[in-house]
Amino acid sequence: METAVNSDSTMFLIICSALVLFMTPGLAFFYGGLVRASSVVSMMMMSFGSLGLIGVMWVIFGYAMSFGNAGTGDFIGWDGVFGIDLNKMFLGDVTKLALAGDGSAMAFAGFQGTFAIITVALISGAIADRAKFGSWMIYAAIWAALVYFPVASWIFNFTVKDGKVIDGGWLVHNVGVLDFAGGTVVEIASGASALALSLVVGKRFGFMKGMHAPHSIPLVLIGAGILWFGWFGFNAGSELIADGTAAIAFLNTLVAGVGGLLAWALYERIAVGKATAVGAASGAVAGMVAITPSCAYLDPIWALVLGLVVGVVCGLAIELKWVLGFDDSLDVVGIHLVAGLIGTLYIGLFGRGVGLFLGFGPEQLGKQAIGALSVGVYAFVMSYAIGWALQKTIGFRIASTDEIAGVDNVVHGESAYSESDPRWSWGRNDR
Repeated sequence: METAVNSDSTMFLIICSALVLFMTPGLAFFYGGLVRASSVVSMMMMSFGSLGLIGVMWVIFGYAMSFGNAGTGDFIGWDGVFGIDLNKMFLGDVTKLALAGDGSAMAFAGFQGTFAIITVALISGAIADRAKFGSWMIYAAIWAALVYFPVASWIFNFTVKDGKVIDGGWLVHNVGVLDFAGGTVVEIASGASALALSLVVGKRFGFMKGMHAPHSIPLVLIGAGILWFGWFGFNAGSELIADGTAAIAFLNTLVAGVGGLLAWALYERIAVGKATAVGAASGAVAGMVAITPSCAYLDPIWALVLGLVVGVVCGLAIELKWVLGFDDSLDVVGIHLVAGLIGTLYIGLFGRGVGLFLGFGPEQLGKQAIGALSVGVYAFVMSYAIGWALQKTIGFRIASTDEIAGVDNVVHGESAYSESDPRWSWGRNDR
């Protein structure tokens, strides 16, 4: 091929896109290890199903909805017939730009597509062990179209000139929200939606504290490691070029992750007498969730403090489901919603040049609160409505008898482990 990529920024984005895409299989491992052995295939398929479905939607119209009519200050950012910029259908105009230039426009489109995929997959953890795969896929498609794509436009679709946002996404341009890598559109939106969907689907059979232990802690740790690896592309890549800002985002992602890991482990050691591997992994994830919106706006010492704070607060927050009685199976609310809220507001407290505690007044904190509240409420209401409609029509939850027996064989006709799959029994018994 005669044409070669000669742009360092394009190569940087391609590498970061691959890292972020790898996060969705990592999430599948993380979630898969946390559920019962009879639900592993179902849980992991919800992540892989999201990967396939949202990837297709992104190419066909998701990018057009999120980044069509870029830089005009529109509330949603849609254009053309039925809200779709026809020039961007199937990434058409981006293809022309990629072939004519350095490919950065196409690389950016792919990078943003990986964000959409992982965000949808995150929600699935709230309804583990009890959801129909077909209903989940329909929910994921509608949610992406009505929630993620518009909210991505509010946050990511803007134009910068001379270091200032001059037009684009209304939460960034009109309100002045700072969100470097998606703490609102990824973390708060998925966490609020997970809460709504868990309320719609209802509690698992026999819901009580300690009802199910994670079936494979090694899978959880493998998944957490992959997520951490990919998160560097998630946060540093949001700068779009490899510069000093990307470097500080990279370092802060490391610092907040280790802070969350240690803080959660210490909290467990004090609270229950033992620091668990699952708790340490959850703490690392909580730290990286919290640093996502703020990774470019904090000095490393404040990133470390943020990780330490969320490691304890999120450890406490996951207990709320037992107190309030909602069944968020894998603690999407306690980790992603809570840490996402803290990380978004934290910019208004300790953000470089804007933080209240650094002498810059409460103005930015108010803007951050407006952004977090706007996205959280919108995502919750829409998720509840979509989930409720599906539950009342085709049904979202599997039968209680199938739930007890195990989702994998009922929904997918497969088992994660051969010992629990009757199709393998002849290999052992007929020798």
